[in-house]
Amino acid sequence: MKADQKANEAGLEVPNGAAAAAILSAGLGCFCVSLFGLLGDAFPAVAHFFNFYNPTGPLSGVTTTAIIVWLTSWALLIQLWKGKSLPLGKINMIAFSLLGIGLLLSFPPFGDFLQGK
Repeated sequence: MKADQKANEAGLEVPNGAAAAAILSAGLGCFCVSLFGLLGDAFPAVAHFFNFYNPTGPLSGVTTTAIIVWLTSWALLIQLWKGKSLPLGKINMIAFSLLGIGLLLSFPPFGDFLQGK
């Protein structure tokens, strides 16, 4: 029998805060890639802001900024949730919802619809 199964049978909760932080921050990062891409496509000022490297255009800043959001949120959440036992089902649901919304925002017909094109 595994150690976590023994702990659960004994009524002890196994800390899952680090895993929850990784899962939620990954969902947030995926959402940000699509959101920043959509905003960069919709507004020239935002596209100019995200243009970190001219040969790739705004995509360079969109991906770089989304990675910064992902890593920063992961670092903050892991500090907040370290050693805690959290409702992983709820956190998974939020993370997968963010992933789904991000996927929807990256679909060109939906993005065009939101922009009124």
